[in-house]
Parts: sequence; structure tokens; C-alpha cells
Amino acid sequence: MNPAITKSQILQTVSSVDLKKYCGKWYEIASYPQQFQKGCNCTTAEYTLSEKGFVIVENRCKKDSVDGQESYIKGKAFVESNSGNAKLKVQFFWPFKGKYWIIDLAADYSYAVVSHPNKKYLWILSRSPKMNDTLYEQIQSRLKEKGFDLLKLKTTTQI
Repeated sequence: MNPAITKSQILQTVSSVDLKKYCGKWYEIASYPQQFQKGCNCTTAEYTLSEKGFVIVENRCKKDSVDGQESYIKGKAFVESNSGNAKLKVQFFWPFKGKYWIIDLAADYSYAVVSHPNKKYLWILSRSPKMNDTLYEQIQSRLKEKGFDLLKLKTTTQI
């Protein structure tokens, strides 16, 4: 390991995730903007356990405004072995899979923070379209401790 990399820079996931509790609808509160989400407002993700053991992922957003046309994509997420269900690989286009690591999660599953080990992707998710300011600031503080650049974080318009 490179001695210049501090422990705070090595991304850790939560220890375990109950996928049944994790499934359902999530609202994007903030994220690192990505090209594939350009122009998105009112972004949501819905997760459903499949009978075959993977997670069905359905992402939606309104393009260019809160009244814009809905954009929709469906994919699959596969749990990485021995990760406590905290590391998944999401696939929207075969054969490509992206790492989806759950790095912060409320005990009651009311919010989640998802990233990639390279920290170039970041999403703060909530079960409701709005998040309490104090909670949002606490999450940001933990992200800063983990080495994330908060200047890149942009809030998502939700109604």
C-alpha cells in the first residue's frame, strides 16, 4: 500500500446491509454530477429484490426541468461475495458493471450514501424528497472525513 494514502482516503463500506430493508424508493438529495445524469431533476432510484437473487434497479428523472419528460433506465445489481451486501455491481448495459458501494446508511434505512472506491461517484439518497438540514450537514461532515471533495457535491432539485 502506498504510505502517502491515509486511512481516511481508503473508502470503507458499512458493515452490512439488509437488502429487504434497502429495497424500495429512494430520492436523490445530492450527487457528484455525471454525464449520464445531465439535465436530471427529481431523480429517484427504486430497488426490488428479484427471485433470482439480484436486485432490479430502476432509475428515473425529469429531464431539464421538474415538469420535463421522464427519463428511465432499468438495470440489475449483483452483490459482491463476503461484502455484507454493502458492495454491489450495477449493470445497465451488458457487459459493463459499475461498483456501487454503500458507505453510509441510517439504522432505520431512512438515508444512504453510495459511492465508488475511486470516489469519482457520489450519491446521497433519502426515503423522502427533502432531507433535514442538520442531517445533511452531518453526512457532509462524514464525507469530508472520508476524503470527499464537498465542492463537487450538487443538490438535486426535488418537488
